[in-house]
Amino acid sequence: MKQLLLILLATASVAAQQAPGRIRPRPAEGREPEFTPPTIREYKPKSQLVAPQHLVPRAKFPVIDMHSHQPTPISSGEYDRVMKGMADNNLQILVNLSGSFGDRLRQGVDALKASKYKDRMVLFANVNFRDAVGPGFGAKAATQLDEDIKAGAKGLKIFKDLGMFVRKTDGARLPVDDPELDPVWETCARNHVPALIHIAEPPAFFEPLDYTNERWLELSLYPDRRHQTGVRFEQLMTERNNMIRKHPNTTFILAHFGWHASDLARAGQLLDRYPNVYYDVAAVLYDLGRQPRASHDFFVTYQDRILFGKDSYQPDEYPYYWRVFETTDEYFDYYRDYHAYWKLYGIGLPDQVLKKLYYGNALTLTPGLSHAGFPG
Repeated sequence: MKQLLLILLATASVAAQQAPGRIRPRPAEGREPEFTPPTIREYKPKSQLVAPQHLVPRAKFPVIDMHSHQPTPISSGEYDRVMKGMADNNLQILVNLSGSFGDRLRQGVDALKASKYKDRMVLFANVNFRDAVGPGFGAKAATQLDEDIKAGAKGLKIFKDLGMFVRKTDGARLPVDDPELDPVWETCARNHVPALIHIAEPPAFFEPLDYTNERWLELSLYPDRRHQTGVRFEQLMTERNNMIRKHPNTTFILAHFGWHASDLARAGQLLDRYPNVYYDVAAVLYDLGRQPRASHDFFVTYQDRILFGKDSYQPDEYPYYWRVFETTDEYFDYYRDYHAYWKLYGIGLPDQVLKKLYYGNALTLTPGLSHAGFPG
């Protein structure tokens, strides 16, 4: 019995020293490299895999990018530059989520109306969270949103500051589901415009900053993305879901797949529970493209609930989205190595799903968008 106990303890000790997923020591265990190891930025192995490649420089169908950020108001020269990238990628409409509010939003709308590119860009309004939130803030913000919608805003965009950085007048953090904000969500419902909200950051940004964190490189490069202290990811999700539950008549588009693209079962449960919730795919291609079969099935099942969005406007990065969505290519690079060190795979969506993802769902959810340039 004593001998058996010693064997079990020794086995447990060896297992504890092994990397996650290991079932026994591997042949090279304990060896050190003979050559000087490269840094994480230097190690770029060239794959020997030979596989079919189908580059997609231009989307198969015209696209509405529901998640873009442009200057407001935009100058004619800058608009020309943006339109060049749109034409190259088959982007028909760009939704500028940085539309601001009040006078600046009106100036932005006027600039778009005066441009030579009719109906190719629209603005979403923003809430002014520059000052601390106290009693009466929500009613005032709702009144401003009403005015902004009348001035031409097609929806509301909430930035990630809400829940993480916005404060109340007593210095406390303003929860996402704070009743003070109820008039804002109700205003969206009354005007039949969507609220596109960015709550929290990727779950890994909140986890310990060690070598098991798959976003270690990004977090080491960008200090402002580290959230190892402060409000927790799950707390923000709870508050967000409470807000959604309280406002069933408001259409909520959750930016970045609600940060659930790495857990599609959870993403599906949220859509099943709340019929007023939708996702955009902005800046989560690295998660969708590493689970191609699950992503394909999810997009087919929830084809009426997902909208295209990119976030950062870099025209040369869009083709990576087209390749993931339109092909079944295997093992190709993501466009930013600090986001993801892994490869992408195409999910091969059928045309019916692509049309809804690229433009159909956006036209359904966003009143006032021009239908010109889209298939009938």
